[in-house]
Amino acid sequence: MKVTVIGRSPAWQDADGACSGYLVETDTTRVLVDCGNGVFGKLRGRIDHRELDAVVISHPHGDHILDLIPFAYALLYGPQKAGDRVRLHLPPGGAGVLRTICGAFDSPTLMDDAFDVDHYDPESGIQVGDINFTMTEVPHFIPAYAMAISSDGCGRFVYGADCGVSDSLVDLAKGADILMVEATLPVNHEGPDGVESGHLTPVQAGLMARDAGAGRLVLTHASDCLDLEGSRLAAAEVFGGAVDVAREGLSWDL
Repeated sequence: MKVTVIGRSPAWQDADGACSGYLVETDTTRVLVDCGNGVFGKLRGRIDHRELDAVVISHPHGDHILDLIPFAYALLYGPQKAGDRVRLHLPPGGAGVLRTICGAFDSPTLMDDAFDVDHYDPESGIQVGDINFTMTEVPHFIPAYAMAISSDGCGRFVYGADCGVSDSLVDLAKGADILMVEATLPVNHEGPDGVESGHLTPVQAGLMARDAGAGRLVLTHASDCLDLEGSRLAAAEVFGGAVDVAREGLSWDL
């Protein structure tokens, strides 16, 4: 199983960047996790978007869903691919959010017209081809779901979505080969802390990876306005293991 960063920016894009989007691939299955602004064009630079088996959304904030709109237009009006349509797995209530957004300037059924849309049950998870998704809710400003992603005979990758400090994420990530978790806040953050912040500092991310016993920590959802190397060093000091900062095109084989 291979995981590739398509976009890693927070609510606003890095220079020439993209917001949240991660491509998970095996020999037989391709899934895009989140599709924030800027992701669709970056994705098309790597693969034919029509060959995706599914898109899985962690939560319906704009920086995780907005490029579903150009994706839908491409599926509806671009050259068609024979076979099944791309499936769009949304968290509970996600379709209503997208219908409201799309209805403001187009048709509220845009997503339903372009994708095979469903709501996943976080307690049951999702199976897409040979890739398995196990979910848990994490603290954020709206319901958001972290995901443990695995395939038979491969390692285990955990994506934390957007979250504050979370025991449920630590439990989900126990023994994970890679824990990718946000570090939106600067090292010297002053303000709401813990669950109330809805986001993490690098030190909080490192402590969660340490408590989970993860093999590697990847920091994501952090702006290029920050000192990202400083964030990495701060997380590494408390984690005690290997730490990467996500960047577009970076990938890991599990």
